[in-house]
Amino acid sequence: MELWAIWLIIGGIMLIVEMLTFTFYLLWLAIGAVAAAAIAWLAPDAIVLQILAGCITALILTYFTKPLTSRFRASKGFKDVIDEMIGKQGVVLEAIEPGKHGIVKVGNETWSASSNEYLAKDEVVIVVERGNTIVEVQKWGGII
Repeated sequence: MELWAIWLIIGGIMLIVEMLTFTFYLLWLAIGAVAAAAIAWLAPDAIVLQILAGCITALILTYFTKPLTSRFRASKGFKDVIDEMIGKQGVVLEAIEPGKHGIVKVGNETWSASSNEYLAKDEVVIVVERGNTIVEVQKWGGII
């Protein structure tokens, strides 16, 4: 199989995965793979040039679209799904001890969680803060 076709297949796979994630990072990598395919079609033996073309294309697209995405996120009415998680109720699936992580279920998702207090399994909690992969929870004082 020709190398340019392999680059196009890689780009197509990244594009499909991008449609499932909505991050835009794989979109830029997919476009970089298409640029590498174009170089492979013009210069089939220049593998290093193909890789450089793909990488440089993806880096340039990422660099120049950062301000655009920042402006979009700062626009009025934009709400990040992750930020909306704060204040939601969850249920402890694995007990949480102070200084150690447990597991909570918030909505349909499970998260690693920490707390300043001991939380037993099946206890109802509320999300008070969110890090990259860990949520901070506390006992929920309301009525179910």
